[in-house]
Amino acid sequence: MPRERFKTLTEQMFYILLCLHQERRGVEILEMVRTLTADRVSIGSGTLYDLLEQFTAEGMIQEVRAEGRRRSYIITEKGRQMLDREYRRIRSQAADYEHLLGKEEPL
Repeated sequence: MPRERFKTLTEQMFYILLCLHQERRGVEILEMVRTLTADRVSIGSGTLYDLLEQFTAEGMIQEVRAEGRRRSYIITEKGRQMLDREYRRIRSQAADYEHLLGKEEPL
């Protein structure tokens, strides 16, 4: 059975949506993800633009401006709900970890 599309988000998907809480162009998203994660998360430009296209088709983001090849996007209510759901899922995982292994930091 195929995986339900966008049931969970990859790390790259999560950060793209997170960055779109305000209007941004693709290059600005790439820079914001690198800055926000201190270079821990890397997104290739091909992956970024493919995901922006998929998110737009799913109604999770919308294009708000186009100036030649430069396009700006912002998250929609549907995208915000998905981002919030993923945030709650990640927090639940962390709570499970703390419940079973305590609050000590992993090595």
